[in-house]
Amino acid sequence: MDYVIPLWVPMAVAVVGTDARFPVRRIYLVGRNYPEHAREMGADPSREEPFFFSKPADALVPGGGEVPYPPLTDNYQHEVELVVALGKGGAEISPGDAAGYVFGYAIGLDMTRRDLQAALKEKGRPWEMGKAFDRSAPIGSIHPAAAVGHPRRGSIELDVNGVTRQRGNLADMIWTVDEVIARLSRYVRLEAGDLVFSGTPAGVGRLIRGDRLVGRIEGLGELRVTVI
Repeated sequence: MDYVIPLWVPMAVAVVGTDARFPVRRIYLVGRNYPEHAREMGADPSREEPFFFSKPADALVPGGGEVPYPPLTDNYQHEVELVVALGKGGAEISPGDAAGYVFGYAIGLDMTRRDLQAALKEKGRPWEMGKAFDRSAPIGSIHPAAAVGHPRRGSIELDVNGVTRQRGNLADMIWTVDEVIARLSRYVRLEAGDLVFSGTPAGVGRLIRGDRLVGRIEGLGELRVTVI
């Protein structure tokens, strides 16, 4: 088939233990899925249903490394998250079946222009530009579930310049990974190649140029990023 412009190369993420890569179709994220983070953002975690937003696939920064400080913000923030990589698609998935749709897991960072997000929220406007900007989703290599199982508990943390800012446990999620997949699949049909960022623990904070970030999730290694 001929195209009127050059066809771009799909975004893909390395897979641990193989030279093959995981092609990415869409990126979904769930907001405020840890109680203490919900509270630090001014929400009541006992009453809020899960809500979702998206980033484009080309917002990914596979393997981490250097990430430029984005334009139009004076409050650039970090959010470390467990990322779920789906290996098959479906709609109206039940929580009990959700793990069967998962190919693997990775560490991700949901980078946020917090001041821009807050200003858009205040005006009742979509806050996509606070979240879905260029290079706003660093991600580590994907660990196949066949090798690591389905992590539902274990430490999740993020250090900035050697100081721990975020620390929590996957078991603290308000909505479990299985519930997140199930609820999201009621809104849209999920497909193989989709990534789901599952929320961040408390401790999000401001970054400046030169900051060195290390995200860790038990059993999934580290993701290192430097803001330039």
